[in-house]
Amino acid sequence: MIEQANSASSIAAMLKTLQSHAAQASGLGQGTAAGVAPPATDFSDLIRQAIGQTNAAQLNSQDTTQAFERGEAVPLTDVVLKMQKASLSFEATLQVRNKVLKAYEDIMNMPV
Repeated sequence: MIEQANSASSIAAMLKTLQSHAAQASGLGQGTAAGVAPPATDFSDLIRQAIGQTNAAQLNSQDTTQAFERGEAVPLTDVVLKMQKASLSFEATLQVRNKVLKAYEDIMNMPV
């Protein structure tokens, strides 16, 4: 009986240690260990933010390009950099979409 109590307390101690290490690894520090829950992030919210950032980068690139074409004082290097940033952002978003679709197809093709 004492052996069970020791093992239960040692398991509880191990769990607490693991939780504190997980909190430190995620960069939350002692806030999680003190009972403060980290903010919940939903996958769909993260995707929505990524798409919004990609759209913003493309709109910014388009505005800069149009300003350059109108003859405003915009350096060509800024135009090219913003176009490349928008292109990279779009490619990254496209790759994430492809990975999600592939994972969905893999899950749908799993035998039950």
